[in-house]
Amino acid sequence: LKPFWLKPLLAQANLGPSRKRLFGGPLGERPTTQRAAAPSIMGANKVVQKSKEAKMKAAMAGGRSKKKKWAKGKVKEKLANMVMFDKATYDKMMKEIPKAKLITPAVVSERLKVNGSVARQAIRHLEEKGLIQVVGEKSAKMLIYTRKIGGDE
Repeated sequence: LKPFWLKPLLAQANLGPSRKRLFGGPLGERPTTQRAAAPSIMGANKVVQKSKEAKMKAAMAGGRSKKKKWAKGKVKEKLANMVMFDKATYDKMMKEIPKAKLITPAVVSERLKVNGSVARQAIRHLEEKGLIQVVGEKSAKMLIYTRKIGGDE
């Protein structure tokens, strides 16, 4: 009786000459002779085997390969907002902002293309004129306003 694991090795020992050339001996060692590479599309170029020194140099340099470059993050567009009101922007503010349901510095800054500090000044200005009113408790941190509802109070 032969062990089950020996059967494939014995079968490989009875291979034809072409299989023996590819797989080496009965234990599957690789052949020691170097075969020429298949001809490429451009022309029949033979692969030149590197010398031992060249192989060692390539192996040693493998660890010093180029570091992976990180992908650049998405760059946000730089806003060129105005830092002062001109006549046209002031008129637009007086006409449009008191009609909005939600008035915050972010909304004013987005609509009129002005700086955040200018938007806060504009909200204070509209509140002093009585065109808008505070939502909830008044806070310096959260400037949330809405349009004036009803007549004069």
